[in-house]
Amino acid sequence: MSDRRLVVEADGGSRGNPGPAGYGAVVRDGDTGHLLAEAAEYIGRATNNVAEYRGLIAGLRAAHAIDPDARVDVRMDSKLVVEQMSGRWKIKHPDMRPLAAEARSVFPAGRVAYAWIPRERNKDADRLANEAMDAGKAGRQWEPRPLAPARTAAPAAPAAEPAAEEQAPARPAGWSGDVGTATTFVLLRHGETHLTPEKRFSGSGGSDPELSDRGLWQAERTAEALAARGTVQAVVSSPLKRARQTAEAAAARLGLDVRIDEGLRETDFGAWEGLTFAEVQERYPAELDAWLASPKAAPPGGESFAATARRVALSRDKLLARHPGRTVLLVTHVTPVKTLVRLALGAPPEALFRMELSAASLSAVQYYADGNASLRLLNDTGHLRC
Repeated sequence: MSDRRLVVEADGGSRGNPGPAGYGAVVRDGDTGHLLAEAAEYIGRATNNVAEYRGLIAGLRAAHAIDPDARVDVRMDSKLVVEQMSGRWKIKHPDMRPLAAEARSVFPAGRVAYAWIPRERNKDADRLANEAMDAGKAGRQWEPRPLAPARTAAPAAPAAEPAAEEQAPARPAGWSGDVGTATTFVLLRHGETHLTPEKRFSGSGGSDPELSDRGLWQAERTAEALAARGTVQAVVSSPLKRARQTAEAAAARLGLDVRIDEGLRETDFGAWEGLTFAEVQERYPAELDAWLASPKAAPPGGESFAATARRVALSRDKLLARHPGRTVLLVTHVTPVKTLVRLALGAPPEALFRMELSAASLSAVQYYADGNASLRLLNDTGHLRC
C-alpha cells in the first residue's frame, strides 16, 4: 500500500430534482492541498442524489488514476451519500444501490474514508457541477482546463495587493513569465500498421494491429533521434499494441521503463473500425454527418471525441502531477495527440479536423506552474528522412 494520501471533494446537482443535472469533483494531494485533477460532466435529466453519487464515482476514479494504492479521504456536503457509503444508513432507493456498488469497486475495502463538510467548504466541486450543467444547457460538454504542475516548494507569501489604479492589466492567456521549470510532454504518434497507408479507421475497438515493417523502422529511427537529444526522463504509452511497440523501442534506447496509461488509448470508432472514410460515407452517411458536426456524436457502438477529450485531459493532469518539471515521452495516437494540442491552444473541438499528424511524428507541449501551456512542436518528421 502506498503512503500517499489523496483528498476527493465531490458534488452533484439537479435543476429541478429531477431535472438537468451534472456533477463535479476535484482530487488534491492530502499533504500539500495541491489540486491534482478535476472532473465534471453534464448527465442529462437526473436527481440530486444520482448526480452526487456520479460525482463521487468520478472523483474516486480520478484519484485511482493518480495512485491506485493511495489512501483516500472523501469529503462531500451530501449527508446522505456520506452516511450511506460509511455504512451507517441503509441504501433503500433502487437507483442508488448500483451507484454505491460502483463507488465501492474503485478502491479496495478500507482504503476510503468519508466525511461530511458544509457546502461552503465544497465550493470547487460545486462550481464544477454548475459549470457542467451550464455547458449542458448550452448544448455542449464541459471541458477541463490545464492544471498547474505541483510546486516543489511552498510559494512565498503574496505582496500587498496594489490599489485598483496600480493593478497591471490582465495577461493574455497563453503568455507566461518566469514560473519555474516547465513540464514538457513530447507527443509521439506510433509507427505505421498495415491500416495506416490506406487511412482506415483504427481505434481502440478494432483488431489492435501490430507495427508493419515500415512502422518498426519508424520506431527505431524515432528512438535514435530521441536518444540523441537526451532530454526524455520518463516514457508513458497507450495500452494498444502499436503504441507499446513504438514506446518500447524508444525506452530501450533511453534506458527507461514504459508505463502504461489507459487514458492515452485511441478513440473507439465502433462500427467504423477498419473502414476507410469513403466506406463510412457510403454505409453510414447520416451518422458520419452527425459525427463531423458535433464532438458529442459517436460512431455506432463507439466513443465520441468529447468523451475522448475528458479521459485524455484526466491523464494529462495525472501525469503533470506525477512528473512536475520533467520531460515525458507520451506514445499515443492521432486523436489523443491532437486533443492535447487543442486543449493547450484553447482551440475549439473542430480544430481536430484541421491538423495533420503523420505516423511516428513528434509534437511537444510545455505546461507551466501558472496553468498556462505552450505548443512547441507539431508533426515533426525530420528524423524519418533517409
